[in-house]
Amino acid sequence: MTSSPIDDRLITTFGRLLEAANRLERQLGAAMQKESGLSQVWFEVLIRLARSEGGQLTMGALADDIVLTTSGVTRLVDRIETAGYIERRPCPTDRRVSYAAITDAGREAVERAAVAHARNLREAFAAFGEGELATLDGLLDRLRGARTAGRGHSA
Repeated sequence: MTSSPIDDRLITTFGRLLEAANRLERQLGAAMQKESGLSQVWFEVLIRLARSEGGQLTMGALADDIVLTTSGVTRLVDRIETAGYIERRPCPTDRRVSYAAITDAGREAVERAAVAHARNLREAFAAFGEGELATLDGLLDRLRGARTAGRGHSA
């Protein structure tokens, strides 16, 4: 008896990963919005900029980091820039490249949000021990670096 492709174990695993991530994002994102006024995606942009050298990233690097298209990140940066949390800076050596850079107001906003977000994350992951969290981090890092279909495979 052959099994159906819809019963593939990895399809189930991937579905469970998405379900867990989406559920956490919904719960933690709502709490962040309520407590800090920042949406989850704004927080992701600001935290990545705050942690970057010079507090800035190219628009392309930012798009890759938060998994958006370049046009999607451009629209997002427009909204965050209007709020005064980031600014665009031209690249001094290549006029085709621009940077998104965190402002002082953006750094203050993300630091305030990070306090509440870290507290909420500690609650969400309270059932996990340090070893389990380290294992999860390692597995997620491996998954992030995994090759995906369509990118070619080497033998």
